[in-house]
Amino acid sequence: MKSIVVLISGSGSNLQALLDSCAAGFIPGKITGVISNKANAYGLKRAEAAGVATAVLSHKGFDSREDYDQALIAAIEQFKPDLIVLAGFMRILTAEFVQHFSGKLLNIHPSLLPKYQGLATHQRAIDAGDTEHGCSVHFVTEQLDGGPVILQAKVPIFPGDDASVVAERVHAQEHQIYPLVVRWFCQGRLHQKVNEAWLDGNLLPAQGYAQDEDDVEVAP
Repeated sequence: MKSIVVLISGSGSNLQALLDSCAAGFIPGKITGVISNKANAYGLKRAEAAGVATAVLSHKGFDSREDYDQALIAAIEQFKPDLIVLAGFMRILTAEFVQHFSGKLLNIHPSLLPKYQGLATHQRAIDAGDTEHGCSVHFVTEQLDGGPVILQAKVPIFPGDDASVVAERVHAQEHQIYPLVVRWFCQGRLHQKVNEAWLDGNLLPAQGYAQDEDDVEVAP
């Protein structure tokens, strides 16, 4: 059974989806640790309620991003992880960190990458007049939000929608596709090769495997 460490900074709704999927047996792995850079992150309470070990490593006590990431590597390694999942971890990672865990770092981003890398993605999609938005799970590389995409889910944007409404629509899809990708990884089906994502021995297209709302495999 694969050991999974989850990094968070906030409420941990994606963490909860992963905890539930592990408990249901949908993910053949175990979340062995949850680490946050913020002591008041509600996701820590979610982990504790599930009996998962937690740790807080604030970035404020470090002189540089590099020093913090070295300490974070040490904290993660204590759990001997097979996979590190970023679930709302609001830190830009150094090249050294990414290289250390290359091939076993996953992130979810609230846009249809490569569109709208960075922040405020929902409002940017609305401002651009997009009728379609979504989320992307990808391997993490040194390029911010630029690693190979594994899976995307799309949602509509209707006239009159504001960013909060679109965000709710996207979050619902995040909670389905993130556990699915983690499942694939823990099953040994998903691999990163340099800057490519491979599933079942097949190279995934540049924008990953796309699923619609009614096409996502979920835990029973």
